[in-house]
Amino acid sequence: MAGRKRRKLNSLAVAAMDNTRVTTKNMREKLELQTWSDLPTELLELIFCHVTLEDNVRASLVCKSWHTAAISVRVVKQSPWLMYFPKYGNLYEFYDPAQRKTHSLELPELYGSRVCYTKDGWLLLYRPRTHRVFFFNPFTKEVIKLPRFELTYQIVAFSSSPTSTSCIVFTVKHISPTVVAISTCHPGATEWVTVNYQNRLPFVSSIWNKIVFCSGLFYCLSLTGWLGVFNPVERTWNVLVVPPPKCPENFFAKNWWKGKFMSEHNGDILVIYTCCSENPIIFKLNQSNMMWEEMKTLDGVTLFASFLSSHSRADLPGIMRNSIYFSKVRFFGKRCISYSLDDCRYYPRKQCHDWGEQDPFENIWIEPPENLSTFL
Repeated sequence: MAGRKRRKLNSLAVAAMDNTRVTTKNMREKLELQTWSDLPTELLELIFCHVTLEDNVRASLVCKSWHTAAISVRVVKQSPWLMYFPKYGNLYEFYDPAQRKTHSLELPELYGSRVCYTKDGWLLLYRPRTHRVFFFNPFTKEVIKLPRFELTYQIVAFSSSPTSTSCIVFTVKHISPTVVAISTCHPGATEWVTVNYQNRLPFVSSIWNKIVFCSGLFYCLSLTGWLGVFNPVERTWNVLVVPPPKCPENFFAKNWWKGKFMSEHNGDILVIYTCCSENPIIFKLNQSNMMWEEMKTLDGVTLFASFLSSHSRADLPGIMRNSIYFSKVRFFGKRCISYSLDDCRYYPRKQCHDWGEQDPFENIWIEPPENLSTFL
């Protein structure tokens, strides 16, 4: 009797082991049939949060599940890129401060030209030898020509993308301390229109002036800090009765006129004053009281400052917020000089810069392309 029970137990044990082997084998076969596309969505999102934008784009092309996960964590709002203009050759570099990566493009179309301004991903360029003025999109290679015009010691700006019917090109040049010549043009025009205007206050134009287009008006900051305003619809010019921003005396040292930048954000005019030995100071134009007010915070906004045009951005990655990014890269192209208003210091440390050392046409901030396939 005992022997019969023992044999039965052994038989049940063998059957159980066989079932375990079958189950294990089936599980192994099932696992072998699984692919990378079967990874949990939460895990994919966690991975894609830590890859660069380029790698995110590549990953989204693998399969449907990867595409969904990659899109869900992709940062849509990108920071501007810093475009470098080489002294020789046709290889142009674009530095992405968010990813700390540099991209390159061959652009022989720009040979013999100098940059004037950027907006909406377009460059406005000038060829001194031929007086040719033209728009160029470095990512699509599209060219839009304007009538020839001689630009001497003056800066130029435009209101919107040259593909827009509302695009206006603007430049101002002083004839005397009380008279300026304002020239305007638009894509499709056959000539520039130039009109002289009287100033109530002295206004001196130079290559160090700053221009921004804001709420339908061109604002031009003069070398000495006075603000001129041009209305392109009514064709009126006025130098505002607003005293220049007040800065400490040591700000007006060597090359002080080169360390000024101007931008706009949501209808506000912002001016940045820098000094090689001090932290930068930001002023906002109070248009109700007609005075400059010092700002202690940007409320999360990021400014990108360069000589010829500056930009503002909101909703960038947290580490970039409430900061100013300048058009200078250190550590062999790995780190952009920035100033944090939260920490009241430059990054990297001790990177205060004498802007007199830099060529104003060396680089400029530009909107990156929406489609990164140009660089893949």
